[in-house]
Amino acid sequence: MKQGFNPYLPSWEYIPDGEPHVFGDRVYVYGSHDRFNGHAYCLNDYVGWSASVDDLTDWRYEGILYEKTDDPDNADGEMCLYAPDVTQGPDGRYYLYYVLNRQHVVSVAVCDSPAGKFRFLGKVHYPDGTLLGDRDGDQPQFDPGVLTEGDRVYLYTGFCMPEDATRTGPMATVLEPDMLTVKEAPVTVAPSKLHGKGTSFEGHEFFEAASIRKSGTTYYLIYSSILYHELCYATSEHPTKGFVFRGTLVSNNDSHIASYKPAERPMFYGGNNHGSLVEIAGQWYVFYHRHTNGTNYSRQGCLEPVELKEDGSIPQAEMTSCGPNGGPLAGSGNYPAHIACNLFAKTEEAYTAGPGDWMDCRFPKITQDGKDGDKEPGYVANLRDGATAGYKYFDCRGVKRVSIETRGGGGTVEVLTAWDGEPLGRIPVQATNEWKTFSADIAIPDGVQALYFRYSGPSRASLLSFGLE
Repeated sequence: MKQGFNPYLPSWEYIPDGEPHVFGDRVYVYGSHDRFNGHAYCLNDYVGWSASVDDLTDWRYEGILYEKTDDPDNADGEMCLYAPDVTQGPDGRYYLYYVLNRQHVVSVAVCDSPAGKFRFLGKVHYPDGTLLGDRDGDQPQFDPGVLTEGDRVYLYTGFCMPEDATRTGPMATVLEPDMLTVKEAPVTVAPSKLHGKGTSFEGHEFFEAASIRKSGTTYYLIYSSILYHELCYATSEHPTKGFVFRGTLVSNNDSHIASYKPAERPMFYGGNNHGSLVEIAGQWYVFYHRHTNGTNYSRQGCLEPVELKEDGSIPQAEMTSCGPNGGPLAGSGNYPAHIACNLFAKTEEAYTAGPGDWMDCRFPKITQDGKDGDKEPGYVANLRDGATAGYKYFDCRGVKRVSIETRGGGGTVEVLTAWDGEPLGRIPVQATNEWKTFSADIAIPDGVQALYFRYSGPSRASLLSFGLE
């Protein structure tokens, strides 16, 4: 039976900033489109992926939704398409909201189908024609999130560097049913760092990535905080006021999770985060992204199930390898190494780095061979002495032998079921320029287990896959 992994899309696809929506019997994810080995964020055109609401293990490529050059202000393609969102308007059509990276106004495209292709419609503007973001007193627009209720369209935007007092926080603007005209001017719905002291948001103030969802009568404002790696949420009974901070939904370095390690110990190389909530077939999920290739610019979407409690609270989700699977993975068979949800070295580091940074050389990373668009398998690279790749979770029953497919430096790979546990066994590996499989008789205790592979050796090794039998 096919199983679901994180990242939920193919290992060669880089779709961060995911906004998931259920339209009909499918869930569609709308996000930016990073480039493998890119030098900046969001270099590629928007593309679509969708899955049946009954099977999150099988994602279908929908093709190009919108090209950079489809915006008349970007005919030369010099500007990038930053994080978008899509909503179904009162007329039944689908509206794509986005901001070009060198602009501070919101553009809108429209399509009769959620799967595209979208065509440019216009810019969000006031009744007198002034663009939202251009009027005196307007804050720059960024990362739109959209919610349609009847004939009212709520647009949430904002980007607030922590030390910029001119940015007060995310803004909510009400639009007319034409999806373009401002009906109610923007109001701030949560504080930025310099405006958060004494509020419920203090310590987790707004940075970017405003998104909005509703469950029952409760509105959920999802956003990336000043800590960058976490998606937080606030709730209100009104869409444009009264939001109260409630907690962290997910962290892309697993900070704040204390179930299997110290709460503030980072277990992955994090960075900015962006995503949202969605209910699929009665189960709620949080969509977020992780960082790969040792940089900020090749991000991949992940998802985890979450629980909306009766009081509106949502316990923080743990990063796993099996989020789309609906439970632990089978404790047998072969698995790709790129589904690692924990990745760390002897030296702790909470964040990933830019190209050429010192961290790119010293720390392990998930990467691929080839160039952007090549359907090359992902793998874990740059495993130096003491570096570890972790995978959660597996339902193990009678596992007696473990194999790994490696290349690069020789040495040994220890197999553990806890990040700081005692090794269950060791697999000797030889230095090789090609992928080669090594194995050893190692018994994994029965039950739901995490698996960690820790490299020991004088050089650098890469891990392509591992097997349980």
